[in-house]
Amino acid sequence: MTNPIIHRLLRPLGAVFVGASTTLAFAPYQFWPMAIISPALLLLLIQGQSTKQSFLIGWAWGIGLFATGISWVHISIDVFGGMPKIAGLFLMALLVGYLALYSGLFAGALNRFFPVQSRHRFFLAAPALWLITDWLRGWVMTGFPWLWLGYSQIDSSLANFAPIGGVELITLLIILASASLSYAVLTRAWALLLIPTVIFTSGFGLRNIDWVVPNLEKTTQVALIQGNVDQASKWLPSQRWPTIMKYVDYSRENWDADIIIWPEAAIPAFEFEIPSFLRNIDESAKQNNSAIITGVVNKGDNNDFYNSVLAIGETPYGEYSYDPTERYHKHHLLPFGEFVPFEDILRPLAPFFNLPMSSFSRGDFVQPNIVANGRHMAPALCYEIIFNEQVRQNITDDTDFILTLSNDAWFGDSIGPLQHMEIARMRARELGKPLIRSTNNGVTAVTDYKGNIIEQVEQFETVVLKATMHSTSGQTPYRNFGTWPLYIWVLVSLVLAGITARKLSTRNES
Repeated sequence: MTNPIIHRLLRPLGAVFVGASTTLAFAPYQFWPMAIISPALLLLLIQGQSTKQSFLIGWAWGIGLFATGISWVHISIDVFGGMPKIAGLFLMALLVGYLALYSGLFAGALNRFFPVQSRHRFFLAAPALWLITDWLRGWVMTGFPWLWLGYSQIDSSLANFAPIGGVELITLLIILASASLSYAVLTRAWALLLIPTVIFTSGFGLRNIDWVVPNLEKTTQVALIQGNVDQASKWLPSQRWPTIMKYVDYSRENWDADIIIWPEAAIPAFEFEIPSFLRNIDESAKQNNSAIITGVVNKGDNNDFYNSVLAIGETPYGEYSYDPTERYHKHHLLPFGEFVPFEDILRPLAPFFNLPMSSFSRGDFVQPNIVANGRHMAPALCYEIIFNEQVRQNITDDTDFILTLSNDAWFGDSIGPLQHMEIARMRARELGKPLIRSTNNGVTAVTDYKGNIIEQVEQFETVVLKATMHSTSGQTPYRNFGTWPLYIWVLVSLVLAGITARKLSTRNES
């Protein structure tokens, strides 16, 4: 006879394995069907379980997903954090355990409020609660909306729904497909398998709808310089000018480009320390009818420090002058990397919390586009590209491109930078804007307005990516309406599911 404790642990252990396999749906593996199979198995695992047990199963599923899916975070802690390995592993365990709470919350809430096996549980409550817990994870403590299931579909037919409702709509459709699979298994109602068939067929049918139109006459030549600068030595005083001159030399070889783009914090100095250099490079760019965009660290009037984007050369800003008000300042800061939550408590505990540049201030949520050589670009610095609503609200009628500068050297040759690129591609698909992604050591690439990579260079090489970009005209439905239609859908679904659940409960009691 099976030990009761072991019996209770079988489902959570199975959930860990199922959650871990979900990582295969994302880059670099991109076995996207796993994003549908995994939630379907989770729904089967929690069926008929108590609220407490279902929470444990959902939490275990999240442990598997995040332990494998964001394992790359440990590289920055281990290599650059200056902490003992055991302490780094403990921090990773805390992060993974925290993120897994949201899948636990989904499973526990579903079984608590909608315990009866019925259509309303699977087709109304489950998708709505999944979106709610995703939104919470993307908002609480500044948010971490990494590994939303919708991102895994960038190369499936479901990506064609992105311009309509964004990555969240794709996630909703994934959970509807998953719910169909699990409910069909439980009830043997195999006709329900028509639902995922219709969903994917509809996505395939949408491929011919162009919400925006590329302007083939409005072309832009860009040159992205991938410096491949060693992160460990970048900020050493002896490496300041060798690093800067590397970017200058490659820029001089590419003055024929309309816009030359350096990555995030490419200049290893505060902007106020090198005004003469920037004035000279500004004049050189103007003489060659070109512009340079670079990441730079900035200092405000109140000793506030910002991770910023600077445009010089052919710009509407005039001759170069040190004016932090004419910069884009990063709004969504990376926890621990750029700011320390609960700073007074955590900083004294370990050197990790004193990483260089871990005390930045935030820029505004919505800021003017960067303008270079007549082209308007909506910036998103590194981590910010994962916040779809912020990017959406920074797109204007004049925006030509989405611009994201990044430095994923913190994460080595892990899967993190490849997932980051996958997310960036979704922003282009949602908003119908070509995307420019310039990084220190990869993934440096440009995409068209459908998120398809049109040019990419190898990681970990010093190289220049040159490409011709085309601006677009028009706006996608997602750009115009955002996530509000999904909020309404979630509210209506929960109300209908709640009414049905109450009727079923009353009927069972009588």
